[in-house]
Amino acid sequence: MATTVKTRQAYRRTDDYTPGTPKSRKNLPAELEPTAVLIKIHAVALNYRDANIANGGNPWPVTKNGVPGNDAAGEVIAVGDKVSLVKIGDRVAPITDAEFATTRSTAANEDGTLATHFVFNERLVTKLPDHLSWAMSSITPCAGTTAWSALKAHLSVKLFSSKIFVVDSCCLPSVEGTGGVSTFALKLARASGLKVILNSSSEEKLSTIKAQLGKPDILTVNYKTNPDWQNEVLRLTNGVGVDLVVENGGSSSLVQSMQCTRRGGTVSQVGNLGGPKAEELKEFVSTIIDRRLSVRGINAGSKDDQDELMAAISATQMTFDDIIDSVWSFDKAEEAIEYVWQGKQVGKVVIEIKE
Repeated sequence: MATTVKTRQAYRRTDDYTPGTPKSRKNLPAELEPTAVLIKIHAVALNYRDANIANGGNPWPVTKNGVPGNDAAGEVIAVGDKVSLVKIGDRVAPITDAEFATTRSTAANEDGTLATHFVFNERLVTKLPDHLSWAMSSITPCAGTTAWSALKAHLSVKLFSSKIFVVDSCCLPSVEGTGGVSTFALKLARASGLKVILNSSSEEKLSTIKAQLGKPDILTVNYKTNPDWQNEVLRLTNGVGVDLVVENGGSSSLVQSMQCTRRGGTVSQVGNLGGPKAEELKEFVSTIIDRRLSVRGINAGSKDDQDELMAAISATQMTFDDIIDSVWSFDKAEEAIEYVWQGKQVGKVVIEIKE
């Protein structure tokens, strides 16, 4: 099918990490592949990964002068001749982990979503809940699906039925425990009635989250003022430990997270914000054996995971305005990425794209 939109504008990073990167224009395909869809992007949510790549900290290969972003929400404005899963006018979001279909990863080894338009295969997008704004929709693919994948075994019964589902506690430790995945996980956990312990290095951020969420109060731990924070989590759980940890720090905090997880519990490893610190993993093997733990690697989720999340959001009419830190214009993308890099946000940072 021929497209009426001929070019797109995209934000490209520099590989020498200097500020002042200009936006660039690129021709879009004149004809869409049979199963391709052309999406007008309305909002892009930033992740720490975007700031990390932009500042040369990503441990995996990245595309030269690539476009940041893997979270986005937009509208289908053209479709290929064989497209059957979506139609023109549908509100959609791309999936982050396309491993089941390709070896691509948006914003790393191919261009990301921080652009006015994007072409995706129809298999790599999911429909969005109708009640969400573009900004709220944009935070669901990466942060939302990652949180869902990390928690869903503890969430699905409560979200999809009226059955009672009791979990003693849920701990969300991370280097920046008030970032996107953590706050989304916190939101999902609260909606399911889970008890939560939130771990962060900032008393100000912990106070902000508690004020936003209201009653019942969440329990909090400051790992900066309490270096042995795992012992505090054990104290708060009467020595038993938590059922599940959503772990953002990586090797710098993984063993401590394992030490405060109950025997037979689960650690969902969703990030590596603390960087590689092999010396912190000396007790990994002994701890995983002693506590009989399951440590799960989470890389966002599949299309099925994202579809399940969208269904849960629609069923509960959940909204996310309370976990959006700020909304920036497209011409302030560089400042927004730097804001995330400095760790100033509490929740998600969104860039709106208007033409």
